[in-house]
Amino acid sequence: MIRQKRPSALSMSPVQALCWLLASLLLSAVILAPNPAAAHAALIKAEPADGTVIATSPSAFSLTFSEPVSPLVLTLLQPDGSSLALTSSRLDSQTVVIANPQPLASGTHVLSWRVVSEDGHPVAGSLLFSVGAPSAAPQPAEPVDWLVRSLLWSAKVALYIGLFLGIGGAFAIAWLAKGGREGQRFVVAALLAGLLAAPASLGLQGLDALGARLHGIVLPAVWETGFATSFGWTVLVALAALAAALLGLVLPRLGRPLTLLALAGAGAALAASGHASAADPQWLTRPMVFLHGVAIAFWAGALVPLGLALWRKTSMAGIFLRRFSRSVLPVFAILVGAGVVLAVIQVEKPSALIDTAYGRLLVAKLALLAVLFALAAFNRWRLTAPAGSGDAPARTRLARSISVEILLAVLIFGVAAGWRFTPPPRALAIAAAQPAIAHFHTPQAMAELTITPGHTGEVAASILMFDGDFGPLDAKEVTLVLSKPDSGIEPLKRPATKPGDGTWRVDNLVIPIAGSWNARIDILVSDFEMTKVEGPIDIRP
Repeated sequence: MIRQKRPSALSMSPVQALCWLLASLLLSAVILAPNPAAAHAALIKAEPADGTVIATSPSAFSLTFSEPVSPLVLTLLQPDGSSLALTSSRLDSQTVVIANPQPLASGTHVLSWRVVSEDGHPVAGSLLFSVGAPSAAPQPAEPVDWLVRSLLWSAKVALYIGLFLGIGGAFAIAWLAKGGREGQRFVVAALLAGLLAAPASLGLQGLDALGARLHGIVLPAVWETGFATSFGWTVLVALAALAAALLGLVLPRLGRPLTLLALAGAGAALAASGHASAADPQWLTRPMVFLHGVAIAFWAGALVPLGLALWRKTSMAGIFLRRFSRSVLPVFAILVGAGVVLAVIQVEKPSALIDTAYGRLLVAKLALLAVLFALAAFNRWRLTAPAGSGDAPARTRLARSISVEILLAVLIFGVAAGWRFTPPPRALAIAAAQPAIAHFHTPQAMAELTITPGHTGEVAASILMFDGDFGPLDAKEVTLVLSKPDSGIEPLKRPATKPGDGTWRVDNLVIPIAGSWNARIDILVSDFEMTKVEGPIDIRP
């Protein structure tokens, strides 16, 4: 009986090797995918509420987000302009509970917060409240350091160059060039740029997360913060992949298996963090990010070695070109398919392409991709055949066209790096859909009021009621009254209906402005007994 040998990495074609590796890694990704993350975190409730006036100093503050977060920097700006660091906090599900270390003076205070969401990106904001009576609000420091953000953007572009042009170039040299070493110096330079950019981007990530200035890069806490985000895994995987690709160039006998692993590592590094990887469902989005990254590296990475081989008219240029031409079509299908899936998940509706910063960046990327794909199609169908047959003018024209493709690819890297600083429409929609919830109680009755969504516009209110002993409260009639006297708005009074699920509802309710509203629930227990509960509820813009 003859045993059939499994093909080795040294005997497989580039497409066979890539498909075998992708199938293995995708199966692992589906099996080992973590629990779905909700979205880019957004603040949905605060106590004290933004813009409210409270009678006495609170013993604690609380911030409730649309998903679990980790606090980074919590600061209280006091009426006299002084800053108080809030260092004692705890997590209660999606709520950050912050201890107030001292009684607060009368006047307006600003609670400034920075947290990191599950997708690894920092989220910051501030809210105002007054103790006793309002005063002139202290001005918080500028929350964005554009120097740090510019350097972080530059570091991410350099990291993309290392992952795509460096690792992809090393893979092309090992698998497609058939012994040719054209473009190796550029590939090594790209890999070294990536090896430098990876740790630099980690430190800059820590600075941006903490809202610290550039001189804070020397502080251990900055690096610990950067590594504690999910981007820390991206950096670790990227460093391993870049090192493997570099070794694959230095050790030609191991070049194929090392560069194949490095190519998979480039996709894994991208799938370890970021908006798209954190989207739900992760069993789909993480593999799609992985496939998208691997396809980009395969295609873009081959451009520099191939272009130089054609320009210099080397003897192996024709073989290199034919191998790339045969392999690139299935890779192109993977690239486009994964990209479309991710774009649909992130954007959700076409209007978000114009209405959001993320969507406008996507439109810019798609415009550049359209030009790149058109140029690649022209090269594939008009220049590849004559250039592969040895036509010198066709090779020169193709080499020049490839140089334009490389420039377009780098511009696309720059646009994609801008996504680091803006949440996707998917996350904004999830945050906007979060309800506003308030609890009211008296010795006779308790009620939980939920307004969905918890922002201005048309909403629905749901009321769940209990008696003073936490038992069910059987009411004959329930009326919801919303008022905001400080804005000159007359009370909104709406009768509630009972749909049969134990709650009372008010549908088609329009809340015109954001802020703290006073909600009163009038409960008719019997023909002769009326109970009222009331309190504030925060409505977001």
